[in-house]
Amino acid sequence: MLDSLLTPKTIAVIGASKTKGKVGYEILDNLIKDKFAGTVIPINPTATEILGVPCWHSLPEYGKPIDLSIVVVPAPAVFQAVKDSVAQQAKAVIIITAGFKEVDEKGAALEAEIAQYCKEHGVVLLGPNCLGLINTHHSMNASFASHMPPKGSISIISQSGALCTAILDWCVQRNMGLGKLVSIGNKADLNEVDFIRDFSRDPDTRVIVGYLENITDGNEFMTTAKQASAIKPIVIFKSGVTQAGGKAASSHTGSLAGADIAYGAAFRRSGVIRAETFENMLDYAIAFSMQPLPKGDNVAIITNAGGPGIMAADAVELSGLAVHPLQPETAAALMKKLPAAASVNNPIDVLGDADPTRYVDAVKAAQSDPTIDAIIVILTPQAMTDPMGTAQAIADSLDGSTPVLASFMGGLDVHESRALLRTLNIPEYPSPERAVDSLRAMRDYAAWLKRPPRIITRFPVNRRRVERILSRHTKTRQLQLGEASAKAILKAYDFNVPDGDIVSSSADAVALARQIGFPVAMKIASPDIIHKSDMGGVKLNLNNASAVEDAYDLMMLRMRQRAPGARIEGVYIEQMCPKGREVILGVTRDPQFGPMLMFGLGGIFVEVMKDVTFNIAPITQDEAMQMLQSTKSYELLKGVRGQAQVDMVAIADALQRISQLVTEFPQIAEMDINPFMVGRVGEISVAADARITLSGDDEVPHV
Repeated sequence: MLDSLLTPKTIAVIGASKTKGKVGYEILDNLIKDKFAGTVIPINPTATEILGVPCWHSLPEYGKPIDLSIVVVPAPAVFQAVKDSVAQQAKAVIIITAGFKEVDEKGAALEAEIAQYCKEHGVVLLGPNCLGLINTHHSMNASFASHMPPKGSISIISQSGALCTAILDWCVQRNMGLGKLVSIGNKADLNEVDFIRDFSRDPDTRVIVGYLENITDGNEFMTTAKQASAIKPIVIFKSGVTQAGGKAASSHTGSLAGADIAYGAAFRRSGVIRAETFENMLDYAIAFSMQPLPKGDNVAIITNAGGPGIMAADAVELSGLAVHPLQPETAAALMKKLPAAASVNNPIDVLGDADPTRYVDAVKAAQSDPTIDAIIVILTPQAMTDPMGTAQAIADSLDGSTPVLASFMGGLDVHESRALLRTLNIPEYPSPERAVDSLRAMRDYAAWLKRPPRIITRFPVNRRRVERILSRHTKTRQLQLGEASAKAILKAYDFNVPDGDIVSSSADAVALARQIGFPVAMKIASPDIIHKSDMGGVKLNLNNASAVEDAYDLMMLRMRQRAPGARIEGVYIEQMCPKGREVILGVTRDPQFGPMLMFGLGGIFVEVMKDVTFNIAPITQDEAMQMLQSTKSYELLKGVRGQAQVDMVAIADALQRISQLVTEFPQIAEMDINPFMVGRVGEISVAADARITLSGDDEVPHV
């Protein structure tokens, strides 16, 4: 699909310039000086030649078929240049020019019109407002960047042209190779999904790297990224991590969720390795491009200094990896080769006077030990150290079975050896912590590849009952569902809910309380009062008729005083829930990725500590349990200081039922079950309170 863009034989530069420093000059100059093997056609209305290449006044004047057109003319002239390109059978167009949707509505309309024209004529469009692209394996620098990097196996997609130039400068300075680099600009047509899909099939690409500010289509991204991640690693640095949404969310879940949380969940589901910083992005890319994946968590640390070895060991354990001793027979064999003062525990300390041979002995021992899954080699420059000889010796000793990352710490004394390590395909880092972080990313990706198949449980539920309730609310535009309706929906999905109903008089409240059985809870029923307890709209443990009558009268008085404009439907009387651990379950809809499930402990854990976790629906049983385990308060669920463990399977089951509910009914925008009272194993867990908000945008699906 993208051959005409990435490997064209004929390129027209519309807007080629004779003036050095202008974009049209730099692009043409890059194509020529970097030895593009195909034909380049400069288009300039006044020139006859530029940089020694014959120039044409217009593309129609050239009159022959082209593969790719690079458009560098002012924005008002771009559409005509695209039409001329299509007339000459171009199958790909790069619009470098800015001044489109990033500027104003007029620019956005023109951009959309150009994109539609290209689509109708089967032409792929990159840009506008982009740097262009580079394909080192095709000797093509179709950009206005200053440098062409060496050939390599890392291919990069960037939404920022400026970041592309920074990456290129970094690669050239370190003599690091790239495969392809694409600046996607405004993404009028081609976006990150198109290039992830293409690069996943590209034999010249081993690692896909992306810098993204947003994602065009969340579901398509997840599908494509998951397929691509099964083939090769994808590393993405996502910027713009502030909370999503222009309006304040009304639910706990909605207020705690944000764009960054949604992207993080989507990346984990898709197997994407997330880089938190620009530095991480490059560190991870280097490791993935040079070394095999670890088979497990155990890391051997080889060092010629105790302090850096301890630093590395701390970093390993803090990252969730492990530092276990060598096998006894491995340690015994290595000890025979090292000085008596050396340590063959893990870290392996080869001492400050270690020569290349000692490092090789240690590397070979760790490499041969079946319990070692990865190796980190640390070198500090001391008077007797041979950094260059050590770098070469380590590389010569590797058999490719175990990933090896290096940290040659220092500056001038290790500068050349670090460069040598890179040329020898050993990732090197200035500190042990960065090496460990890259290794952790490799381990996480290896674990994702080994994940079990995702099996979504489908529960037998009463969808028709939910359909009727939602239809009634949608037709009357009552988008805030009261507790009675919300609990009726939960009951249809087989949640345990306390017996209860709405009443509108103190006499009815007493009668219902007697029917249910004391003690009871009383809650104000109003679509306009969201946080009932804050308004004095909740009374618990009402033990007799007099208490119910008094609570009703007092609650109505308070509501008239505190919320005089609120619509009051009455009060909701229900059976008191059995005691248990309070947790909160919820849903909010991300505009890109759809329904996001939330779990956290109730009370201070959600209100103050915000100890919650999110995942994208639908979820599996394993993913539901992982949500519980990823909270800091997970140990409380397991039981501490003599307290019994709560029924975590019941929580996971509830999360899966909510997942099914919001997947089957997309008009549910937000939802909280707060609290969900969880008992011990074997006891009933109950949805004590619930609220649902509808979007009002979607029709209720028919069963």
